[in-house]
Amino acid sequence: MSIEFIFRLVGMVSLGTGGLYTGVQIANSAGTSPELIWVWALVFSLVGALLGIVATPYVTTRPASFLRNLISQLPVQVLISAMIGLITGLIIAALLSLPLSLLPRPFGQIAPFIAVIIFSWIGISIFVIRQSDIYSLIAGRLPALYSGNNGSAATATSANTILIDTSAIIDGRIADISQTGFVSGTLLVPRFILNELQHIADSSDVLRRNRGRRGLDVLNKLQKDSAVPVRITDMNVEGVREADDKLVILAKQLHSAILTTDYNLNKVAGIQGVTVLNINDLANAVKAAVLPGERMRVKVIQEGKESGQGVAYLDDGTMVVIEEGRRLMNQTLDVVVTKVLQTAAGRMIFAKPD
Repeated sequence: MSIEFIFRLVGMVSLGTGGLYTGVQIANSAGTSPELIWVWALVFSLVGALLGIVATPYVTTRPASFLRNLISQLPVQVLISAMIGLITGLIIAALLSLPLSLLPRPFGQIAPFIAVIIFSWIGISIFVIRQSDIYSLIAGRLPALYSGNNGSAATATSANTILIDTSAIIDGRIADISQTGFVSGTLLVPRFILNELQHIADSSDVLRRNRGRRGLDVLNKLQKDSAVPVRITDMNVEGVREADDKLVILAKQLHSAILTTDYNLNKVAGIQGVTVLNINDLANAVKAAVLPGERMRVKVIQEGKESGQGVAYLDDGTMVVIEEGRRLMNQTLDVVVTKVLQTAAGRMIFAKPD
């Protein structure tokens, strides 16, 4: 039996009883004969019961469910700021209630109540709007309050959160990057990302299933070995189906960055003003610089797309396209770099045999 059904029954009984009493009162005031009083009472009782069944959820469970969903979508930082602002507004209204109650009637009775509403709204608005500044101020004070051995705890408290995308977890390199200390802050994995990862791991397609299981293994390794905190959060975005869209909206609400390897998500999030940490961009940035005219030793392992081309790979995965390299398949040779091309997918080096 659902809670909504219980409220419907309570509303039906309450309004039905109220309708019965109302019908009797109206019939008596109209001077109706005793035989017709119960007709009036029955009609009003049935109308009240019907109204109670239909309308009760819209003034009880439906608003409560809407409020619960709204609160579940709000970041903890916003909720705490709103609560502090509400308490501050109520304190100010309480201090002003005595002088306001001394005003002549009826202002003395109305003004304190109006002050509570106005100052509560002002307090909530100010603290929510300036929440980032307030938390930055608190974070700046923490190291001074917790000096010495607790300094690291203060730093962890003041650090930002980073939302992890499914592609970054499956990619696996984040497990190694998190141990180097280059990532600062808390790595946050939303529950819908974890569900998507589990869905991929349960796929009937062997390749997708292996990718999903690899992602779960990487996430498990992150939680055990990462140098930064890794948390699973139940925060969700109602009314949005796609995980990428949810991630972007959640990142905007939390004022956090997104860690991903997804090119499309990178572009969409960037357009909406969300900071994106792309592991592929990081990998390209730390590759050793190669200039035209430099020599290197590579092994041709496959044919190129164009006629006569051969393809080799450096240790970091960079593709080397060798002119007239097809005839040198499976041979190790010295080549001279002729051109370096940087693309969104990575770096490509063009060379010719030395």
